[in-house]
Amino acid sequence: MRYRFLAILLIVLSCSSAYAQKGEPPETDWLALMPMADRKALEDMPEITHDTPEAPGGFNNLGGLKQKDNSLPEVMHSTRTVAALNGKTIRLGGYPVPLESNAKGDFVEFFLVPYPGACIHVPPPPPNQIILVRYPKGIPLPDIYEPYWVIGPLKIEKTENDLAEASYTLDATKVRKVEEADL
Repeated sequence: MRYRFLAILLIVLSCSSAYAQKGEPPETDWLALMPMADRKALEDMPEITHDTPEAPGGFNNLGGLKQKDNSLPEVMHSTRTVAALNGKTIRLGGYPVPLESNAKGDFVEFFLVPYPGACIHVPPPPPNQIILVRYPKGIPLPDIYEPYWVIGPLKIEKTENDLAEASYTLDATKVRKVEEADL
């Protein structure tokens, strides 16, 4: 099966909305997290193929989002960030990859990625398209294929664990599911 990373990214972005709940900042585009040179490299990138969910490096195998496929263009491993976003409060829509839960089973830490299935059977996004979200209040995340809004100050802070490398962190003040009214 073949598809273009950029096409999927653009589909996610096309689901953006002018709607925001009262008091929420306007939506930040995922591409705004990439320096202009990385955006251009994405536009010029050749098609990418991927294997089935059972292929090595899937979510349940060591590697997950941290897979380093040397056949992919360098932009797919980019950690470059946009300095102007450091400390800015944003609202970003994406898909959760659960990491750490509290005693109630609500997730207090998760990665946010721009498209669903990023940790299972498609090439993972580059680190500058993965955000470590910290949300001390916690939220249940029953389905990684449901999109969520996260709101809070974005920080340029490189984070790495066994699953992924992220170029940004966000200490969320609010996390909510994307609702039909948002679209």
